[in-house]
Amino acid sequence: MANSSQLRIVIDSHRCQGHNRCCSIAPDYFASDEFGNVLLKAEEIVEFSHESKVRLAVANCPEHALKLIEQNDNREGQ
Repeated sequence: MANSSQLRIVIDSHRCQGHNRCCSIAPDYFASDEFGNVLLKAEEIVEFSHESKVRLAVANCPEHALKLIEQNDNREGQ
């Protein structure tokens, strides 16, 4: 099996100020708590079909509370 990479969402909850742009742009992945701060609604691994929306949500966070980290999946033959 070839090596592949996955995008993982990381939230810095101390930076979030509750603008909720991420929730509007990618509602399949982001929700807000009772204070308006971001929560992950789905798994932290981004599906390929949602990658462009999640990237747009991350780019639109005015507080830079969201990051995408690329992880290599080096599993073989599983």
